[in-house]
Amino acid sequence: MVDGVGQSPPEPFCFVRKFDPMPRDFNTESLSHDPIHGYIPFVSKDGIPEGEVSEQELIDHPWVQRMRQIHQLQTAWWVFPSAEHMRFQHVLGAMHLSSVAIERWYESLVAACSNVPSRAYVESLVRLSALLHDVGHGPFGHFFDDHFLDQFGLTHEVIGSTIIQQELGDLIRRVRRNPNGKLGPLEELDPNQVAWLICRPSGAVDQQQGHPVWLRLLRSLFSGIYTVDNMDFVLRDAYMSGYNTKAFDLSRMLHYSFFSSAGLTIHARGLPTLINFIETRANLFRTIYFHRTVRAIDLALEELFGPTMLRLFGDSAGQPLNPLEHLDKYRQLTESTFLVDVQRWSQSGDPELKSLGEQWDALISRQVTWKMACERTFNFHAGQAERTSIFSEPDLVEKRIRSTLPANLRDIELRIDVARHYHRPSGRLPAGGQNFVLDPAGGAPRELHDVELFQSLPTSFSIFRVYSKDHRHDAALHTAVNAVLGAVADSKTNM
Repeated sequence: MVDGVGQSPPEPFCFVRKFDPMPRDFNTESLSHDPIHGYIPFVSKDGIPEGEVSEQELIDHPWVQRMRQIHQLQTAWWVFPSAEHMRFQHVLGAMHLSSVAIERWYESLVAACSNVPSRAYVESLVRLSALLHDVGHGPFGHFFDDHFLDQFGLTHEVIGSTIIQQELGDLIRRVRRNPNGKLGPLEELDPNQVAWLICRPSGAVDQQQGHPVWLRLLRSLFSGIYTVDNMDFVLRDAYMSGYNTKAFDLSRMLHYSFFSSAGLTIHARGLPTLINFIETRANLFRTIYFHRTVRAIDLALEELFGPTMLRLFGDSAGQPLNPLEHLDKYRQLTESTFLVDVQRWSQSGDPELKSLGEQWDALISRQVTWKMACERTFNFHAGQAERTSIFSEPDLVEKRIRSTLPANLRDIELRIDVARHYHRPSGRLPAGGQNFVLDPAGGAPRELHDVELFQSLPTSFSIFRVYSKDHRHDAALHTAVNAVLGAVADSKTNM
């Protein structure tokens, strides 16, 4: 029909035409709201074809849900009341950052090497690797690695890779889509690749053999200088602890990064942002993870942990169990079960267990037995090896401090604590050599360690502290520490 001026009337406005395809498959997509990243999409179990496994089924799996019961911040949540977040929120955030990174970097990955799988395959691979990278953690996170797993030559990554291959492998193979795409008809996710990505490089030559170049480049997303893991935990831990609501400029760092044939590369324009990220992460270690009271709690926890674990995860002969040989029992071991169990012990009729329970009651009530008497912070730059300094031998430092104290104080209870943080992995170490920088004036990418601005950062720092049972002798300890550390201030070798 034509109106009075010879023009057809406009068609009625509609938001979506009847036959327009949807931009996303909202039928299979669910959202999780996150204070750091906003909405985190994932594939739900509703509406996907029979035989497929959704991301939700992995997220809801008991091994992943277990992360809801292990704190992200080890023991720092006892000091920073708002930092009660768990590893579950972190792994969801890391999974989301994997998608963000692949959206920015996939085309450069294809250009940098041959035979790269579809974007959907690569994205699903790194999403699931991020989701599962902490699945092997025990109670109190990295503390558990150092004070229990180490006796078996294990880390949470080794346990996690075993869980991925033995417990979750069949599910991983049947994941065929992520919120942004579907795998090709002949593509199938390989659990062995997921397990390999989450483990820190060891330097063994055979670790690299048999893996395609594109997979080796993707490893930098998990063990390089800036990863989907540490980018999330820096943002999350800073926000949740109250340290900073926007710790660093994530968008700018991702924008200026890409894959070259050398590896994950950042343009020179993005380098100052990366430096800020590294410095912010170091400041989190100084102010949150290595807070003086956090470390005092760790000292107290260390004293109780051995006998406690024999009760909770030992055999009838009083020997600790290897988690790899008892995965079902290990899955039930979380911070929640741990803390519930130890709080029952103070009512036990067993005198030894009752005493251990009373010590746990005191610690849980923040009756921390160790008090910081004095503290020094030392930065180590390139060419200054901490392992050749006096700080590599805390027992030696303690002997010197005791010998310098007045005679009547030489037998007081004290503990030496050296907290170390590495700003950047050395290019000579297995985890090094994965990050590069491109300065257009210089031509080809070069290793990040060779850049002058990067070299200006310390390679590491150590916070040296002396703890005693009370503050009565702080002045004497302060004087003794000055005498001992001052004597080696200009020395690069131990004696």
